[in-house]
Amino acid sequence: MAQLATTKVSRISREVYKDFPELKGTTPNIKPQGAPTTGKAMGIERFLLTFKSNITLPNGNKMQRVVRVIADQNGKVIKKTTSK
Repeated sequence: MAQLATTKVSRISREVYKDFPELKGTTPNIKPQGAPTTGKAMGIERFLLTFKSNITLPNGNKMQRVVRVIADQNGKVIKKTTSK
C-alpha cells in the first residue's frame, strides 16, 4: 500500500485550515483506505485524514471538532465531513 507524500498532506491541510480555521496547527491522523475496484478511480489509492481539535463555543462550553477528509494519492480531496 502506498503512503501519502508530505507535500500532498500539507496541501490538503491548507485546504482544511481554510475551511476550518479553528483546526489550524493540528496534524492529521492518516489511514490508507485502499483503492476502488470499479469506476474511473479504479487503482488510485485513497487515504482518510482525520483532524481533531477542542474548540470553545460562544457560551463558554467546549466541544471536540473532528474533520474527516478522504483524498486520493495525488492529494485531491474527494470528500470532507465534519462533526457539529
